[in-house]
Amino acid sequence: MMEARLYEKTDKHAVLCRLCAHGCRIAVGRRGICGVRENRDGTLYTLVYGKLIAEHVDPVEKKPMFHFQPGTRSYSIATVGCNFRCANCQNAEISQAPKDIPSMLVPEGFNRGETFEGKLGSDATPYEAAHEAAETGCSSIAYTYTEPTIFFEFAQDTARVAKSLGLKNIFVTNGYMTRQCLDEMKGLLDGANVDLKSASDDFYKKVCGATLAPVRESIEYMRALGVWVEITTLIIPTLNDSEEELKETARWIASVDNAIPWHVSAFHPAYKLMDLPPTSESTVIRAREIGLTAGLKYVYTGNIQAGDGENTYCPACKTRLITRRGFIVTSNLVDDGKCPQCKATIEGVDL
Repeated sequence: MMEARLYEKTDKHAVLCRLCAHGCRIAVGRRGICGVRENRDGTLYTLVYGKLIAEHVDPVEKKPMFHFQPGTRSYSIATVGCNFRCANCQNAEISQAPKDIPSMLVPEGFNRGETFEGKLGSDATPYEAAHEAAETGCSSIAYTYTEPTIFFEFAQDTARVAKSLGLKNIFVTNGYMTRQCLDEMKGLLDGANVDLKSASDDFYKKVCGATLAPVRESIEYMRALGVWVEITTLIIPTLNDSEEELKETARWIASVDNAIPWHVSAFHPAYKLMDLPPTSESTVIRAREIGLTAGLKYVYTGNIQAGDGENTYCPACKTRLITRRGFIVTSNLVDDGKCPQCKATIEGVDL
């Protein structure tokens, strides 16, 4: 256990967490909405420092990050916990473990038989995580699977070691962190894929237990800090799949920066939304068309087989520059950040 960062002590031994936009006021003996930050006698502790529930080597495209060191691998890590309660979460068994299933058994391979209150996950230090990333040939570390904001302390310390090894750092995030949190990651965080789940505040409240404005603010602030941002919207039938809502999301992204890649992905039934159908391929393809019509340079489709929405095209001359098969890059013609045909700039990191 480690004392948390980014909090204030208040009256009656309560604490005010400044890590995410929920701004939880936590009484003694209680935890914040994330379920992994606890007030013990007036001091806030993180319960998941160094407790990794997932460690994998993934293509960076799986994050998805299509304009960030394409064709490289990213060492992906997570702890349990999340500050959202998304009804469609595909990783609910770990993201919601401290809240929904407090006595959940550890998955195979991780100290089987112990509970969250004991030790859920595999012990790791920031040094070990970063060096494992380097030794496995990864070019970056992705803090992902659950919400990296809630294991901020471990992510920050690991990111520092990663930087010393020449690795880059990526957050795959719901974007609900505070500016203070992002300021603490300045110079450490190189890229982020942010879930912009909807253009509707009502959707955020009903489906996620959050609000829209802080997510948009985080995206804008990340860009101001020089963080490379890509955005993902999971299209869920009847909840956020209307043409007008997709147009509003595309318009807003374009207003921030039309070079931000937008990933529009198909929903598959999960967690508490098992009664909804999968998103049709035609809806996802139409969403891509909406994004391009709104002026976005790069719009990608995910979780479908149809179309060629996983490839990168020059926004100026339409030459196919990066060819992908699933998460695998089979060809990359980008030349020092330029289209080899028309010399247009192709935005991204280490293309």
